Amino acid sequence: MSDKNVVSIEDRIPKLKQARKKKANRRLIFYLSIFFFLISIIVYLQSPLSHIKVIDVKGNLIVPEEEIVELSGLTNETSIWSIDKNAISENIQANPMVDTAEIKRNLPRGLEIIVNEHALVGFMEDNNDYYPIIENGSVLKELKQNEISGEAPLLINFTDDEYFKKMTSELNELPKSILNVISEVHWEPTEENKNKIMLYMNDGYLVSSTIRDFADKMTVYPSIVSQLDTEEKGIIHIGGGAYFESFE
Repeated sequence: MSDKNVVSIEDRIPKLKQARKKKANRRLIFYLSIFFFLISIIVYLQSPLSHIKVIDVKGNLIVPEEEIVELSGLTNETSIWSIDKNAISENIQANPMVDTAEIKRNLPRGLEIIVNEHALVGFMEDNNDYYPIIENGSVLKELKQNEISGEAPLLINFTDDEYFKKMTSELNELPKSILNVISEVHWEPTEENKNKIMLYMNDGYLVSSTIRDFADKMTVYPSIVSQLDTEEKGIIHIGGGAYFESFE
């Protein structure tokens, strides 16, 4: 073998040392990068950069946005990464009008609260205070109001719980467009008909009907009104049949 092809151990040692040094430097740079990355995460989590900037509430119709945010316990000092979604949801559901509440992060600094409220079917009045009634017939005494919105009617003279529950169940089956037109529902039972009711409508008409199958019967209301002279008001009788009786 030629001497030119023989590499002495003395010639290889510097190259080996250089290769080891490069490898050690790369390893050091790698560990330092991880170290500074972890430090920057810690600094970020402790700094205002991770705090919630915007809280967006959606789906609420009855419960004010400010109350939902207050129940959540969230502030602009809360880190977006430290929140407990389940705990926040349970806190918001402490309001009896709230059925469910879903929490979503909108990075980098936003949070979304999606509220699903119980269906509002009416209000009950007591000493000039008003209480919401939800779809299962529960009267939410905790949510006393000084006035009512036009989203659901006022239920009057329902002194029998059985007929009250039947009425709220029927109202829950109504299309929202018809429910919003009803201003008041008066229970006017007679010996012959315990289900008799009189409705005062926001468009100026009265409706005489019964609790039994009320939701199905009222589906014809919009078509009846569309055929009437808007200047002539009266009572619309909706029962076994339907007919109009003018006040005049």
